Amino acid sequence: MTDVSTTHYEDLRELVADVLEVEPDELTGDGSFIEEYEADSLRAIEMLARIEKKYRIEIPQSELEKMENLDAVYAVTAGYAGWSE
Repeated sequence: MTDVSTTHYEDLRELVADVLEVEPDELTGDGSFIEEYEADSLRAIEMLARIEKKYRIEIPQSELEKMENLDAVYAVTAGYAGWSE
């Protein structure tokens, strides 16, 4: 990852950890939000709304099913935000 990519990833880690009510360092890249962090659909929608507001982008709710862990959230967000490696 480039420095910019790393910064975006860490910003997303902070945002997602806040929504899931866990410490950022507890949040792994491939940990399932549902199985490991007991997230529900309301938290997923809140996460999506915060990402859209922070980065001023629109991500269809249909993408939520892909956003099952931090790595996937980064991949989807990067695609809609136009971040490149």
